[in-house]
Amino acid sequence: MILPDFSQARILIVGDIMLDRYWKGGTSRISPEAPVPVVNIKEIEDRPGGAANVAINAASLGASVTLLGLCGEDENAQLLQARLESYGVQCSFLPVSGFDTITKLRVLSRNQQLLRMDFEKSFSQVDKSQLVEQFSQQLEDVDLVVFSDYNKGALSDVRTLIKLAKQQNLPIVVDPKGNNFAKYRGATVLTPNMAELEGIVGEVENESELLEKATGLKNDLDLTNLLVTRSEKGMSLYSAEAPFHLPAKAREVYDVTGAGDTVVSTLSVAMACGQSVQQSCVLANIAASIVVGKLGTSVITPTELALALNEQGTHLDGGVMNEDQLLRAIEQAKGQGERVVMTNGCFDILHAGHVSYLQAAAQLGDRLIVAVNTDESVTQLKGPGRPVNSVDRRMAVLAGLSAVDWVVPFPEDTPRRLIARLLPDVLVKGGDYTVEEIAGAEEVQENGGEVKVLHFEEGVSTTGIIEQIVSKRVKLE
Repeated sequence: MILPDFSQARILIVGDIMLDRYWKGGTSRISPEAPVPVVNIKEIEDRPGGAANVAINAASLGASVTLLGLCGEDENAQLLQARLESYGVQCSFLPVSGFDTITKLRVLSRNQQLLRMDFEKSFSQVDKSQLVEQFSQQLEDVDLVVFSDYNKGALSDVRTLIKLAKQQNLPIVVDPKGNNFAKYRGATVLTPNMAELEGIVGEVENESELLEKATGLKNDLDLTNLLVTRSEKGMSLYSAEAPFHLPAKAREVYDVTGAGDTVVSTLSVAMACGQSVQQSCVLANIAASIVVGKLGTSVITPTELALALNEQGTHLDGGVMNEDQLLRAIEQAKGQGERVVMTNGCFDILHAGHVSYLQAAAQLGDRLIVAVNTDESVTQLKGPGRPVNSVDRRMAVLAGLSAVDWVVPFPEDTPRRLIARLLPDVLVKGGDYTVEEIAGAEEVQENGGEVKVLHFEEGVSTTGIIEQIVSKRVKLE
């Protein structure tokens, strides 16, 4: 499975937006006023919650996201919008006079949640005509619609919204709430958790009963797919095909807050990129395993998702890797007939010469690996004061280049050992080397590969850039 290009996805999310507020501090005594712990608050953190959390999860994966919902005319709405926009989410908030933005306050100590206080008033009786109008105007510019229902009233007229989306032939993903799923009739994917499903179809005793009741609900509501998230039992997809079951992947669970939002966002972004519902469920299941290992509502990145995919032996389409992960990726690439190119260097301050060189190297094959000297290795080669940028930062920048597929660190002065282990089809080096002088050339050639020398762009070097910076600083002083 190849990780899709999430930047191609355009998603409209509609639902109950809220602010998740965290008060954190130490606890060392019990209050003399009541048998409760005293928390000495040291940190206050605000995060987008509800449909807003779905939005930042989708945006963090790289999708183009628009969020539509109701809020209060208050400071929390402004704060929430600023946070969302910092993630690249386009906000279409509709403020309602006399209402507060829904806020959930959690008090934590020693990584444990001690108390939650909710500040909210239902928007169910608010006139939705403006929301429907805004929704209709957005449909031509998106690939998929998500309804994130937290039963706070923003989606009290969701039937009308679903009808409008279906008229545009858009896929519809619904994260439901409440005891009336009939209002979601005709959705492409409905994503209840097990408790929510049992609230509709009754208690489920075993797998055969789950199959019967889930399939019956899917057919009754004219759903294309019903995805049931089942906590430690993973998730199950019911469609026109045989049931598709995915086991839970989490190694250690710290906090399930927002995990359902992560499933919905990842599923939706993948579907908007053209992935099948089954493929999208695989990605969503892995994303959920990542997010429950974090405290509080959290987002995941394409790099985290890519690395988790690779750990499971799934094809990875890019990112920073360790040697073992890269070996598996190379095996898969070669198994598909792809030509693997490899180069190496310090890449301390990435400049135009590096970029043109890497673009030229990438054209020699289908996949480009860049091996990067660790910080200690750079210091050995370049002397004190180098590198300017740590290896993590250098690798992150390289991984962001379109020419580069995989980035891997190596600790030695030369990459000979690493090259001998990876054995690319083409080994490339920049500069005035002869083939015989290139580390790893002999091993690659003995394996039937090629070794090529490409010249760097004249007049550009990391050392030269550093000297210019130092010179200009001296003049300024």
